[in-house]
Amino acid sequence: MKLEIDPDSCTPLASQVAEGIRDWIVKHGAGGGSRLPSIRRLSSDLGVSRNTTIEAYERLVAQGLVRSRPGSGFYVADNASNTLGKRLVETAGIEELTSDMWALFQADDEELKLGCGWLPNHWREGDDLAYAIRQVTRQNRAGLFEYSSPMGTPELRALLRERLRLLGIDVAAEQILLTAGASHALDLIVRHMLEPGDTVFVESPGYYNLFGLLRLHRINIIGVPRMAEGPDAEQIEQLLKTHRPKLFFTNSVFQNPTGTTLVPTVAHRILQLAEAHDFRIVEDDIYADFQHDPSIRLATLDGLRRVIYLGSFSKSLSSSLRVGFIAAEPGLMKPLVDIKMLTSIAASRFAEQVVTLMLQNGSYRKLVERLRTRLSGQMAAALNLVKGAGWEVFVEPAGGMFLWVRHPDIESSSQLVAHAKHAGISLSPGHLFLPQEDDSPWLRINVAYLQDKRAVHFINAPVNT
Repeated sequence: MKLEIDPDSCTPLASQVAEGIRDWIVKHGAGGGSRLPSIRRLSSDLGVSRNTTIEAYERLVAQGLVRSRPGSGFYVADNASNTLGKRLVETAGIEELTSDMWALFQADDEELKLGCGWLPNHWREGDDLAYAIRQVTRQNRAGLFEYSSPMGTPELRALLRERLRLLGIDVAAEQILLTAGASHALDLIVRHMLEPGDTVFVESPGYYNLFGLLRLHRINIIGVPRMAEGPDAEQIEQLLKTHRPKLFFTNSVFQNPTGTTLVPTVAHRILQLAEAHDFRIVEDDIYADFQHDPSIRLATLDGLRRVIYLGSFSKSLSSSLRVGFIAAEPGLMKPLVDIKMLTSIAASRFAEQVVTLMLQNGSYRKLVERLRTRLSGQMAAALNLVKGAGWEVFVEPAGGMFLWVRHPDIESSSQLVAHAKHAGISLSPGHLFLPQEDDSPWLRINVAYLQDKRAVHFINAPVNT
């Protein structure tokens, strides 16, 4: 067995060794029972440590390609070649089945994710997070092994109660349910409050993952135009003449994808309509921490009578650290908790403890203050760039991550998506953000990525029509 190992490569040595053995199995058609070199021999031949070789073998064992026989060594597993061939076919099939909706999540790491909904990795501040992880691991190891409580850890719910008070939302800790991010929160609400055939109002343009979730549950979706000052209240009033929605889903602050923020007059009118026509409002406020000075929230005006309020730490802290929450009137808590326990048992106690520590020691507050300042500066630079290049901007947001824009010469954003792909840039076509998926010239751009020279060139370059 001759394997090529590059000690100067960015790929870890154990990964290189495991990949080399996989290739060897495929090329030589090695069948089950073929003995592999011993750990000592392979380490010596490759000039790597025993630990590196052991790790490579263990990875292959975990993948079902190699079997370990105690006291004898490592052997190619039965049907290893077939397993690898099947995986290659399945991987190719994934690319064919991947829809536009998930393209940004599967984009090549080298591509610039100009249309994504999260911050760039180089914007992330890992030191405080790493410190919190170490402290939680040392001080309370139960978080590594035990389930969280059904409602979520009491300490974090108490801290969230105080944070909500800063927004004017007066809520008891017993009215806060912790979730594995805002998407989990939305799923719990949809499962409990809606049945197939029910009607809901959503914003158009709006959050495409929500649209997919509602379709999954066979819910009738009606789009409400999102305007510069919030949802179009006049259009809601007109739609209510022919539809009876159970829920209306909305972003109050830095709406995804337009970046717009709700104003008080519109908020009051929407609540009046909800009261008159007996529907509830789901206020998704996951971008709250990007706002310098808090603006009006529907939950503040309503006192959580008709409003269900959602929040999350995924956008600001870490997309992998899935911690979100629901704040709602007391009568909703038990059924939501029951669904949470039935579908996932609990959210991550460890993640909840990490967020708790960062709130307690002030590191999260300082982190979001820096993010707000950086995003504000980037938003101003982004507006200058796109407007200077002649693009149309739906509205000039006061902050946040998103611009909703269109190229002056392009009528279908899908054409721009294809053009950007050739330039190494990932975008999502505008129709994804529309509940009826009508073709659209509009695109969502994440301003945090616009400093990249590829983005600058893409915005300024002419597009062949």
